[in-house]
Amino acid sequence: MSIASHNESVSPIGVGDYAAGPAEYFALLKPRVMSLVIWTALAGLLVAPTHVHPVIAVASILAIAVGAGAAGALNMWWDADIDALMARTRLRPIPAGLIDPREALFFGLTLSFLAVLTLAAAANLLAAALLAFTIFFYVAIYTMWLKRSTPQNIVIGGAAGALPPVVGYAVATGSVTLDSLILFAIIFVWTPPHFWALALVKSGDYARAGIPMMPNVKGADRTRLEILIYTLVLVPLGILPWRMGIGGDLYAAVAIAAGAGMAFMAMRVFRIREGSRASKAAMQLFAFSILYLFLLFSALVVEHGFGLIERFGL
Repeated sequence: MSIASHNESVSPIGVGDYAAGPAEYFALLKPRVMSLVIWTALAGLLVAPTHVHPVIAVASILAIAVGAGAAGALNMWWDADIDALMARTRLRPIPAGLIDPREALFFGLTLSFLAVLTLAAAANLLAAALLAFTIFFYVAIYTMWLKRSTPQNIVIGGAAGALPPVVGYAVATGSVTLDSLILFAIIFVWTPPHFWALALVKSGDYARAGIPMMPNVKGADRTRLEILIYTLVLVPLGILPWRMGIGGDLYAAVAIAAGAGMAFMAMRVFRIREGSRASKAAMQLFAFSILYLFLLFSALVVEHGFGLIERFGL
């Protein structure tokens, strides 16, 4: 199917009847995902040994946020056909008939260009190139290719969601180092148990849309085992920033406590396999995994943010 013809017949209402306002365009940006991108990118920027001026930092984080939103809009444009088939996504602006798919495409491409250009001007070319690659990887590699072709879609595609702290670090240093790659690795390994927990509950949705998520292809029991394995790798990986000197005592306490919670919930998902209790355990893991990642990166932001406040007397 050509890009020109993709999603031409998604909307239930006719062209010219779209009722999009600021709220609908904002929804295209996937604001919840964007907020996590902002937070992890900020952590990457703050942990860097070289600090940037607050004005440059704010402009850079804003550009990264807009880039993340642009990627979300392009994802919704391409996936509007399958979004219309799933209860979880059918009320998104394009399948709901609120935004013309062509307008969403233009919106996403325009924001992508502006975000990359702004980051190049505010920070440096490496950070801008990494942001451009993140958008490309999420839209072209994950959304257009991996998502509909392999149950490893989340595993490989998770690289896009793991790149923001690397971009933030590059804003400050103009380089990619082991420190930023550790933050990348944490999000990369966190992604499969996070999404597969949801997929266990929403497997019917994914089946209707023809998306080969792990529970639909390998079965629920195999998915539970892989969730547990990834989580057991994630927990010590989450503590590594403390051992490497990126995080301090606050980070260590948060990583150990939150990691214990992740491991406990992943074990519950592995052991409880039938009925409503299994679905409840999976959704609890899904919800807690968001909190887990937020707490880890919040600890980094707090520890390094105080130093930045002192440095500039803010």
